[in-house]
Amino acid sequence: MLTIMSQIGFPLYVNNSSGRRSNSYCCYASSASISDPQVLNGNTVSSSRKEIRLGLPSKGRMSSDTLELLKDCQLSVKQVNPRQYVAQIPQISNLEVWFQRPKDIVRKLLSGDLDLGIVGLDILTEFGQGNEDLIVVHEALEYGDCRLSIAIPQYGIFENVNSLEELAKMPQWTEEKPLRVATGFTYLGPKFMKDNGIKHVAFSTADGALEAAPAMGIADAILDLVSSGTTLKENNLKEIEGGVVLESQAALVASRKSLIGRNGVLETTHEMLERLEAHLRAMGQFTVTANMRGSSAEEVAERVLSQPSLSGLQGPTVSPVFNKRDGKVSADYYAIVICVPKKALYKSIQQLRAIGGSGVLISPLTYIFDEETPRWRQLLSKLGL
Repeated sequence: MLTIMSQIGFPLYVNNSSGRRSNSYCCYASSASISDPQVLNGNTVSSSRKEIRLGLPSKGRMSSDTLELLKDCQLSVKQVNPRQYVAQIPQISNLEVWFQRPKDIVRKLLSGDLDLGIVGLDILTEFGQGNEDLIVVHEALEYGDCRLSIAIPQYGIFENVNSLEELAKMPQWTEEKPLRVATGFTYLGPKFMKDNGIKHVAFSTADGALEAAPAMGIADAILDLVSSGTTLKENNLKEIEGGVVLESQAALVASRKSLIGRNGVLETTHEMLERLEAHLRAMGQFTVTANMRGSSAEEVAERVLSQPSLSGLQGPTVSPVFNKRDGKVSADYYAIVICVPKKALYKSIQQLRAIGGSGVLISPLTYIFDEETPRWRQLLSKLGL
């Protein structure tokens, strides 16, 4: 029996013996649409508005990191007043930016009040609950990394418990006295336990510093987001093997109905996706240019390709460097241009020097555009286009 209990001010939800909830915590009334709403399959859809709407996190580290990424992609968000909830991205016409709480971004994507949004995969999964209208356009924006994980005390009856399997087999948990788990994830928590065949669990809804719940005696374990794990250790808690519910980071999400039915949304999504993918691919990459003496471009290329760290994305670019001696123009040197990841930069420079490279120049990359953005083809496939 999986039970979701409540603290003061929260409703009570119980999974009955058939596994079906008597009430659903994460089913919300659609938010009021600003312009002429219609109802489609139970969702409110704002049909008459012409603007394309992008929802961004309104506060915290997620908000600042999102704005920084968009700025790096030449998509700076312009706010007339920092207290306003609506802004613009001048580079994309007809696009409105709406600052919202992450869970409200998911809700408003479902209601039709937003077309696109950037949220963590944890929030998307918790509040989207597998709704097929939510499409993940880009699942790895390289920030907001965390994991939704079960943590238990390091002491007492849990001292020698180090896995989810061991936790489930503890004889203490019965239908009358279930394992008490404090969490803000009242959809993912019960679903995870059910999927893993674990019975006799009661979830209490809570926000804020969950780490204190076991010490206070109001919970046996917690289910919460973890980044480094330092806060857990400082509160004498530990993660357990098999207890990670979800790996999460920031993602670009879209409404299927908007992508198919609202003018300009698919095109705007394509532009944002191309900018994001090109910038993310270039992160941590450097252009390395060096001069090298050689008898021909082919001979120089052969030397470069003999070194494992100098192949670049598709191979080196080799071009003649012309100089004039005794009134004659000749090419005794060749310029080598390659793309090198940051972690291999110094090794690559050593290898260049070893084969005769000199005058090595290093510059960071901003974008790497492919012939076609891989995730764009995946998106069209999801939409059946």
